[in-house]
Amino acid sequence: MAREPRAEKASVVKDVRKRFDEAEAVLVTEYRGLDVTQMTELRNALRDAEAIYKIYKNTLVRRALEEGFPESFVDMIIGPTALAFVDKDPGAAAKALKQFAAVNDALIIKGGLLNGEVLDEAQVRQLADLPSREELLTSLAAGLAAPLQQMASMMNNLLSEMANLLQSLSDKGEQAEAEVSAEEAVDADSVTAEDADDEEPSEQTEAEVSAEEAVDADSVTAEDADDEEPSEQAEAETPAEKTPTKPTQEDGSEAATEEN
Repeated sequence: MAREPRAEKASVVKDVRKRFDEAEAVLVTEYRGLDVTQMTELRNALRDAEAIYKIYKNTLVRRALEEGFPESFVDMIIGPTALAFVDKDPGAAAKALKQFAAVNDALIIKGGLLNGEVLDEAQVRQLADLPSREELLTSLAAGLAAPLQQMASMMNNLLSEMANLLQSLSDKGEQAEAEVSAEEAVDADSVTAEDADDEEPSEQTEAEVSAEEAVDADSVTAEDADDEEPSEQAEAETPAEKTPTKPTQEDGSEAATEEN
């Protein structure tokens, strides 16, 4: 029969030690003078703050805290003590204790342990004045929302400007290509016209050369003809000079007259 109480005590010590190890914060209170109704009300308020309100024998709690816990905290475990184990939001649990103590003078806040650091009563009350986890998340979300909205607006503006810039560059590129094509077409027309101009003078020159050659040929023919006509004339004149001229009757008459 004596072994069962020891086993139970060992189980309680183990349970206390486990709760301390898993809790983010442990708040220590003295509940002297609170009745059952008030205790139930306090437990419900702490449950809403995601905390568990437990009462153990001080000796078992001290045994569970023999290793690894500050002595100043262990010294708080004296008198009718109740422990509030907080897993998520120490500020909300501290606020619940502070509000309950404001209307129930019998509840005394002794202190607490937060992430291995010992808190006195004043520090627990200061912790209660801090925004709760939900309030902090809400404020944080609201604080982040505005910059995010501004950032989103800036990103939209940047994307819009980038799109406009790309469109402008694309339009300029198409316009430049069109201008280059037009210039190439004009250059091609100019080259064609120049080639045509070059070919026409050539044909004209050939025609002129042919005409000049024809004129020269005619000139040569005429000159040859001129050269030939005097020759024939000369030839015609030469026999005439060689043939003696017969004296005419008048000449004979004159000769006879002279002889007489």
